[in-house]
Amino acid sequence: MGRLFVVNLEGKIYSCKHCRTHLALCEDVVSKSFHCRHGKAYLFSKVVNVSVGEKEERLMMTGMHTVADIFCVGCGSIVGWKYETAHEKSQKYKEGKSVLERRFKVSGPDGSNYWVSHEAHVGGSDADDA
Repeated sequence: MGRLFVVNLEGKIYSCKHCRTHLALCEDVVSKSFHCRHGKAYLFSKVVNVSVGEKEERLMMTGMHTVADIFCVGCGSIVGWKYETAHEKSQKYKEGKSVLERRFKVSGPDGSNYWVSHEAHVGGSDADDA
């Protein structure tokens, strides 16, 4: 395969709940009003340390989207999805952005169930869906 390079973020971070690999910065949150099968999810303008799966069409509450699941490079866990294409004009703002699922997959800086650190670590739904 090749050598794995992991980006280490500084500041308030969201990380993989399984291996604590850094995934995104708090400042890159675009929206906190997204939902997934497991509860809350956040839309991010930028995520790091993820690999992108196969593109597929998904019908969501806000219309048809082309999305790809995203996986933590540290442990391989699915952590959310990336919007490749939004077929509805009003949803185009999502294109190129990623959703991280909060409850079971991602830890964040804003609560007792979440994890934040300044140390270095190696390591299908949308806004209206439930």
